[in-house]
Amino acid sequence: MSEYSRTDATLPSVFARLAGNQAGTARVVTIVFHPDPRRIGERWLVPERVTRPLVLGRQQPLFSRTSAARARPLDDPHVSRQALSLSFAAAGVTIEPHPAACRCRVDGSWVNSAQILDRAALRRGVALQLAHSVVLLLREQPMPRELDADAPLADEHAALCGSSFYMQSLRRQIARVAHSGLDVLVRGETGSGKELVARALHQLSPRGSGPLVAVNMAAIPAGVAPAALFGSVRGAFTGADRNNPGYFQQAHGGSLFLDEIGDTPDDVQAQLLRALQEREVQPVGGKLEKVNVRVISATDADLEGSDSKFRGALRHRLGSAEVQVAPLRAHPEDIGELLCYFINRACAETGRPSLLPGEGADELRVAQWAELFHLCLGHAWPGNVRELANCARQIVLDSDTGLQPPALLLQPSVAAVAEECAQAQQAPVQLGDDALRALLEQERYEIAAAARRAGVSRQALYRRLPELGLRLASQVPEPELQRALVDSGGDIGAAAGLLRVSAVALRNRLRNRPRAADGGCPA
Repeated sequence: MSEYSRTDATLPSVFARLAGNQAGTARVVTIVFHPDPRRIGERWLVPERVTRPLVLGRQQPLFSRTSAARARPLDDPHVSRQALSLSFAAAGVTIEPHPAACRCRVDGSWVNSAQILDRAALRRGVALQLAHSVVLLLREQPMPRELDADAPLADEHAALCGSSFYMQSLRRQIARVAHSGLDVLVRGETGSGKELVARALHQLSPRGSGPLVAVNMAAIPAGVAPAALFGSVRGAFTGADRNNPGYFQQAHGGSLFLDEIGDTPDDVQAQLLRALQEREVQPVGGKLEKVNVRVISATDADLEGSDSKFRGALRHRLGSAEVQVAPLRAHPEDIGELLCYFINRACAETGRPSLLPGEGADELRVAQWAELFHLCLGHAWPGNVRELANCARQIVLDSDTGLQPPALLLQPSVAAVAEECAQAQQAPVQLGDDALRALLEQERYEIAAAARRAGVSRQALYRRLPELGLRLASQVPEPELQRALVDSGGDIGAAAGLLRVSAVALRNRLRNRPRAADGGCPA
């Protein structure tokens, strides 16, 4: 035994607990609609420990977008000074209207007595309407450790707006990752804004002045992928009468955005892996060339799933850094701001003045807009931000004869469908056609998930599809499928939404297509 081990005492151990970016949760009341649209997005953080009921009304509490901004009350003359009282407990919240107060609505129902809501409802979000004019959302949500450090984005990325804690965190992450220089994998559901994130990553990076080349990997036939990605030289094949740079060469000095990367054919994955590892490509018929590109990729596919055919080595090479884009249902407090942005953008695109109410707007018009925003809170938004943008365009197009909500907002609400599903699981009650269509839309037409929620077998749900005016991905005629792919720009998730079929089933159908003799897909 050494002299050191005999005489040196053992020092005490120190244990550490690592914390993520979240400081916990907070109960937040967000303005989703206000007669002054500039107020939309302001919030009030409910105090953590309260022993008495809290009042929602005209002069209290005070709302602001950040802690540094001036906080103001709702200050709407149609809202009573004391409209609702909120009593919080560990199990949830009790919401009670004050006697003789303005009419108030809680989760879609006008109330005249106390409503008791559990923690699950708080986490999902509770829509509150005061009088005809103000719509709020009470929700328990994750609170980041850094508050109000809002990373600014350029005007062209304004669709990433939103004052929620989630959007603040996302913008900070985009700014941080953009400057890292690492390859980035952007993940999220279809329509959640992955391409917007990719473009922001490029613009905010040191490569922002260079090219951004976007490629839909699902739309490249395997037979022509090498030439498309890496280029070709003159005489490499019949018809090659000149040198053609591939996507990698076109993106030299900038960023290459590989969208729908999860749908890349297996043999193309192998070619991509070498290009990413070595940062060199070999044009068809040519010599190896070095390329200076940053690769940003995006997918809504489960790359690690047991049935995934995506190469693990490629997945880890693409994801030196990852950005996870949450679905809209995970941050519903941003619906008001996003809808305002998309409506104003649609008005600008059509050469019309803003339709949103402003100072001096008549009460009926304000009430109509409040109802529209309230309906938006009740919709599931399976197509996420893209569906919300399309909804805004439809609102603007249909506004010639008055404000007309799109048909999708008039379907049964999420809560109504969930309640009907729960009843179906407790007793053999058949869901109505409207409720079942809404449920399938919420589950993005994935039969297994919808059957579980409805409490029926998949076979029973398959049998009901024709009477609902729906079908399987395998039943869509090829010409209609081709049109949907063209209309969606090759985005399989978006095409599935247009066709109202499962994106997983549609992806499998496209993957299992017979290939033409040249290795491409048959016309």
